[in-house]
Amino acid sequence: MERRKVGILGATGTVGQRFIQLLENHPWFEITWLAASDRSAGKKYGEAVRWKLDTPLPARIAAMTVEANTPAESRTEVPKIIFAALDADIARELEPKFAEYGCAVISNSSAFRMTPDVPLVIPEVNAAHLPLLEEQATRKSSGGYIVTNPNCSAIGLVLALKPLADRFGIESFFVTTMQAISGAGYPGVPSLDILGNVVPFIKNEEEKMQEECFKLLGALQDSGIAMYDARMTAHCNRVPVIDGHTESVSIKLRTPATREQILAAWEEFHPLRAEHLPSAPEQPVIFNDAVDRPQPRLDLMNGRGMSTTVGRLRPCTLLDWKFTLLSHNTIRGAAGAAVLNAEVLAKMQKLPSLKKNVQEAVTA
Repeated sequence: MERRKVGILGATGTVGQRFIQLLENHPWFEITWLAASDRSAGKKYGEAVRWKLDTPLPARIAAMTVEANTPAESRTEVPKIIFAALDADIARELEPKFAEYGCAVISNSSAFRMTPDVPLVIPEVNAAHLPLLEEQATRKSSGGYIVTNPNCSAIGLVLALKPLADRFGIESFFVTTMQAISGAGYPGVPSLDILGNVVPFIKNEEEKMQEECFKLLGALQDSGIAMYDARMTAHCNRVPVIDGHTESVSIKLRTPATREQILAAWEEFHPLRAEHLPSAPEQPVIFNDAVDRPQPRLDLMNGRGMSTTVGRLRPCTLLDWKFTLLSHNTIRGAAGAAVLNAEVLAKMQKLPSLKKNVQEAVTA
């Protein structure tokens, strides 16, 4: 695979730092451009960032100069592949500018997730939705486009639901989340609000889950995405855990299934295995049969942080079955999800090619 130049928009934030961690030694992508807000632009990245990850800030990245966060104001060449880690309001303004500039914008923001012509993608679940990007106006004019990954709590949930939806159908499901504080970014939730406490409200989180799950599980049709036909409700809570979203799920299936059939559906679910994508986990859904698992301290990094771990599968007296799942909210739920989307786009030959750019320059 050709190694392509990439940039990170919102590079100093929590998700931006994860992008750097995941991309620094990536075999297909090379970070050549970093951008952030006006207060960081012009500084060396090492001066602008408060590095919060458990791996060292790479010296090469620390020495890079942070650029302005619009392509017109950048003093250096803007790569044609942009990983965006922006708040929704800022993304709504900036991401279209990069798409108009001809960039493939691989976004972690919620700003355009439910836009009809923007793919909302978990590659193991609905990579078939990616051709939707061809309907975007910028794709037809500049070649640029926007592709999004889902909300951090929706990703872990839908990975566990997809094998069951395919085999048995889902009529309804109920989910209660216990979400880590890193999901709020930095500085995030004040310590006096979260230590020894549970906050039973995360702004817009329940609405995002309820909208995004049905788009993710839906089908691509000529007119766009036909939403999955099911009912759901969500309760979202912030808990004093650094990383890892835990979710308790009850589910009613359209076709009855035994415990063994459900476990087989999860075990046999590995749709990307033959693609050999660098960030794809060997097993997207891992079942742990211990009575008290999964737990963030013990199971968070399964599949290098890219797998959903499921446990406590048992009959539900209200619906059919209930279980607990855990996913890494800043790896699988954010930066890692976007990187995997980019890898799939590269395989589909829908990312700008360095070879193509060189050929265009020679022709010109």
